[in-house]
Amino acid sequence: MKREIPLFVTAAVGLFMILSFFVPHQAVSVPADFLQQSAIIVVAFGIVLGGANLLRVNLEAVVRRQPGWPYKLVLVAGLVVTVALGLIEGRDFQAAGTRSTWIYDQIYSSMSSAMFALLAFFIASAAFRAFRIRTTEAALLAVAAFIVMMGRVPLGGVLTAGLPPALRVETFAQWILDVPQNAANRAILIGAALGVMATGLRVILGIERSYLSGED
Repeated sequence: MKREIPLFVTAAVGLFMILSFFVPHQAVSVPADFLQQSAIIVVAFGIVLGGANLLRVNLEAVVRRQPGWPYKLVLVAGLVVTVALGLIEGRDFQAAGTRSTWIYDQIYSSMSSAMFALLAFFIASAAFRAFRIRTTEAALLAVAAFIVMMGRVPLGGVLTAGLPPALRVETFAQWILDVPQNAANRAILIGAALGVMATGLRVILGIERSYLSGED
């Protein structure tokens, strides 16, 4: 029964939420709104449990002196200090001038900037490997990328400033973004939506059971 009951609850709630999109009656919409609000509360508790699990795993690594344990110690200290300051400052922890805001502005934002700055080098390396012209598709990708990049920097506008507006590089770059890129982006979103729908139906119908203690 420990697997049949979760399967039944999942199927019932899933079917009810699907029904709420097609039945606008209050007998359906009101419970559906309540379930959505309950899901937000469950997710909030999930964040708390995730933080507790993060603390437990990293503390074990520090105690056992596993490889990289000093970094894990810094992570644990940062987590404890940030949560403690947030609890002490209460609801005003996001106000200007608080210690929580100082930590966010001076430490977290600086580390985020450094992380994104490092990612630029990895992106450049990946672009160099991806734009190696070995096939016709790779050549089209490289030409499109070159046109878009030239259309996004002042140099491209300067080089084609004497041409008619329809022949300038920024015009071609905008056309690539609006037509081919937008079409491919919509195709990806449609495929992702179909995948989400298929996964949801598998869960509702009890075909997908990986959330039940790792059962396939």
